[in-house]
Amino acid sequence: MRRSHSGGYSYEPLPSTSAHNAVEDENERMTEELKDKIHALKSLSIDIGTEVKYQDKMLRSMDDDFDRTSGSLSGSVTRVLRLAKAGHNYYILYLFLFSVAVFFVLWLVLKFK
Repeated sequence: MRRSHSGGYSYEPLPSTSAHNAVEDENERMTEELKDKIHALKSLSIDIGTEVKYQDKMLRSMDDDFDRTSGSLSGSVTRVLRLAKAGHNYYILYLFLFSVAVFFVLWLVLKFK
């Protein structure tokens, strides 16, 4: 049993040259638009990568700064706790009164300046 090549389908001839040229022109225009969009996306992704690297560098720097600061603060807290346990609590009172006096003087200077 052989099948007929026609099978109910008719052969359509190639489009005319003017229609073919219009389709080709449309394809070329769309290709150029796609190239422009790809170029824009490529430059945007490069800019994003650069920004991510810069932000990563800044975050690492901040992390190092926080590590150094926490080490300094832990040493200060240790000294303050040792001072509080020593029983010489009047030093804390002197420190508080000195702080109040300094802030009062600064307030007066700034108010009457």
